Amino acid sequence: MPYPDRFYPVVDSLAWVKRLTALGVGTVQLRAKNLAHENALALVREALAITAGTATRLVVNDYWRAAIEAGAHHVHLGQEDLAEADVKAIRAAGLTLGLSTHDDDELATALRCDPDYVALGPIYPTTLKSMRFAPQGVDKITVWKQRVGAIPLVAIGGIKLEQAGPIYAAGADSIAVVSDVTQNADPDARVRAWLEATTTTA
Repeated sequence: MPYPDRFYPVVDSLAWVKRLTALGVGTVQLRAKNLAHENALALVREALAITAGTATRLVVNDYWRAAIEAGAHHVHLGQEDLAEADVKAIRAAGLTLGLSTHDDDELATALRCDPDYVALGPIYPTTLKSMRFAPQGVDKITVWKQRVGAIPLVAIGGIKLEQAGPIYAAGADSIAVVSDVTQNADPDARVRAWLEATTTTA
């Protein structure tokens, strides 16, 4: 099974982690913001308990110290988080490292850390959070993939299932999905559709 999976949902609660794990999602990122260390540690431990013994791999966003302490295996950092993180400690603990990128400088910074995958975004406009970067567009995926080579490339930002085909064709190895699942009228059906589409095209 590739890491991260071709379908890579990003969610903000234990309830979502539990729901996606039950549906058989292979890679789930837990992104909960502005938590104190002890709260983050408790959250990560609970999330790991949910995914224990299942096929789901939990990726901890931001809280790399809590991830190490809780015994997680995967962490994802944005550029601001990366600037303050101890990458050597993350690697020494055996965690994989995924990094967000939005422009050439950020990609160069990410590649110096020898990441396990690089995320590029936003591909399309997104309303979930204010972005200081303009939408990248599908063509940028091909350019980025040529630069990262064998490192898996994750496309993120405003992507819906109906747009997945061209994004994979452009060179993305994985698509990170937020609103297309969490704001869908029938999230379970949407997840199953993603899983069916990405399993048959893998």
